[in-house]
Amino acid sequence: MEAVLGHLRAAIENGDYEVGDKLPSEAELCRTLEVSRPVLREALRALQTMGLTVSKTGKGTFVVANTVEDPTFGDYAASDLLEVRRHVEIPVAGYAAVRRTHEDLDHLTHLLDRMERETDTTSWVALDTLFHLAVAQAAQNPVFRRVIEEIRDALARQSAFLNELGGRREQSNREHRAIVEALVDGSELDAVEAMAHHLDRVETTLTDIVRPARADTPTEGGPEA
Repeated sequence: MEAVLGHLRAAIENGDYEVGDKLPSEAELCRTLEVSRPVLREALRALQTMGLTVSKTGKGTFVVANTVEDPTFGDYAASDLLEVRRHVEIPVAGYAAVRRTHEDLDHLTHLLDRMERETDTTSWVALDTLFHLAVAQAAQNPVFRRVIEEIRDALARQSAFLNELGGRREQSNREHRAIVEALVDGSELDAVEAMAHHLDRVETTLTDIVRPARADTPTEGGPEA
């Protein structure tokens, strides 16, 4: 899927498909790229998330931009989503460290154990969303949980996007483990730092996907740098 996405994205960014153009049909793209329809559809969904295309029912997929600006996950732009997550989930982790119950810790540990064993991306993404809801629940403030509930669909879409294109699952599991360990220890500082690091890595991976370094871009110190 990554190869198909890379091919189509490059074709759009290079002007092979210009803004307003309709992409070839799914059947034609499958034949040309020699991939299955499910793989192609995943790539087309990623293009739409990146804001490069829009799919019109019964008409096809059309190019609406030739550069990626700010991906959209459900109803929210990635930049807006991350801004809110930083202002909500980082302090929530701190509150959770000092307010969590034994039941909260048991639930979070159980979720984390399942995530570390899970190999299916769709199932892992569902558990990921439940994990962040559980941290909010452990803060013992229903408003925090309501906020996470509101962005739940966007979180799931973003998580799937990052895992499919950024290979985030194992790294995310380690970051979640650090959050849980801080909650078990009751350390507000460690919990805040662990959640901040987690969101930093989310932002870095998203940036790497959206604005990948060009192979022909000179680096400081020359090619050996």
